[in-house]
Amino acid sequence: MTTLTSSRIVKRDRIVYWIFTTLFVLLDSVPAIWFNSELARQGIKDMGFPAYFGVELGIGKIIGGILLILPMVPARFKEWAYVGFGISLISAFIANFVMKGPMFALPPLVGMAILTVSYVYFHKTVKG
Repeated sequence: MTTLTSSRIVKRDRIVYWIFTTLFVLLDSVPAIWFNSELARQGIKDMGFPAYFGVELGIGKIIGGILLILPMVPARFKEWAYVGFGISLISAFIANFVMKGPMFALPPLVGMAILTVSYVYFHKTVKG
């Protein structure tokens, strides 16, 4: 492989990483800013979770989004953010599937797919 081809692949990998990471943060972390809104509180209550869970989840998503989006954050902290988001999305899938039905369980799967692409390309850019 030539240096030019290798350079293009590295650039492509970085672009894919940033597109999917930004998309994920915009879809999952930014809306968490409204974790204390009436709609969010009612959603948490309807799912049978205690009120403090919404606050805890919202704060965790905001911190996780910051860890993923800031380039100077060490890789090990980003890894933990990916783990936290993965657990959150798997839990959301299960909770929505059980409490609301299969159609409501689809959005967390879409989020997991976006997160997975971000994670795979994160590792390609760290090694690249």
